Amino acid sequence: MSGREALRRAYKERKVESGVYAIRCETTGEVWVGATPDLSTRQNGIWFSLRLGSHREPSLQAAWNAHGGDAFAFEAIEGVDVEGLDAFGRASRLKERRGYWIGALGARGLN
Repeated sequence: MSGREALRRAYKERKVESGVYAIRCETTGEVWVGATPDLSTRQNGIWFSLRLGSHREPSLQAAWNAHGGDAFAFEAIEGVDVEGLDAFGRASRLKERRGYWIGALGARGLN
């Protein structure tokens, strides 16, 4: 097996953690909360769309444009156990926990 194939296999076999995350603007104190089936890859996707100016949440994009990327922090705030649930059950569980954290933090929702 080549090194590339070994890396591909290791990526596919890694344990994926679903959960809820927060994005905080250190300058303004604003918080946005989202949920994802894979916490380990979510920050890269969000930062990429923000750098391109194409994030779907206008308030987050406006804050990023005004304060720059150094003013933002990504934080995984809760791992959510979705093992054994079907696709609908996973989505419902993540949505439920996301709603809880939006209320608890007084945040805006993402997704």
